[in-house]
Amino acid sequence: MVEFHLSGEALWKRMNRAVEKIQERLEKTTRTLEAADVPYAIIGGNAVRAWVAQADEAAVRTTRDVDILLRRKDLPAAVAAMEAAGFVYRHSAGIDMFLDDTDAKARDAVHVLLANEKVRETDIIAAPDVDESVTVEAHRTLTLEALVRMKLNVFRRKDQMHLIDMLDVGLIDETWVSRYSPPLADRLQELIDDPE
Repeated sequence: MVEFHLSGEALWKRMNRAVEKIQERLEKTTRTLEAADVPYAIIGGNAVRAWVAQADEAAVRTTRDVDILLRRKDLPAAVAAMEAAGFVYRHSAGIDMFLDDTDAKARDAVHVLLANEKVRETDIIAAPDVDESVTVEAHRTLTLEALVRMKLNVFRRKDQMHLIDMLDVGLIDETWVSRYSPPLADRLQELIDDPE
């Protein structure tokens, strides 16, 4: 049985620090890529956070890592820039990532998905291009339509929860079903019909 060994101020500080570290990693990543003129887009939980915050800050969830979209041809330039900024590049289990240091864990990394390519063989469609992005808080963030398409494509439980959050705050609704072709449209309709 796991027992609490932290409480009070120590517990709150640790929880807040976990969120701060992710934000710092995101800020450092975007500054580095922008300074090196490497096109990118923020995706995943941080992109969802940015969009959900537009509608209702109380509905924003934390995320445990940073996910970015890069074009394959820009990966070498991104690796050079990120390593010069102190990140450690690693390619493991088919995933490109940047770690804070050699002792960092993969779950604490900046994970790279490649634009215009399928992430997994089972994906229905390829990931969007980095051009499908807008500037949100000085960062290139995937457009809402492209983000929803990515989430519908992967459709893991956490992706479904992100989509439900977007539905709950009114960012997307039943009119969005017509924006996508089957089976993505069917998946969105499924969540609208039964969000539980």
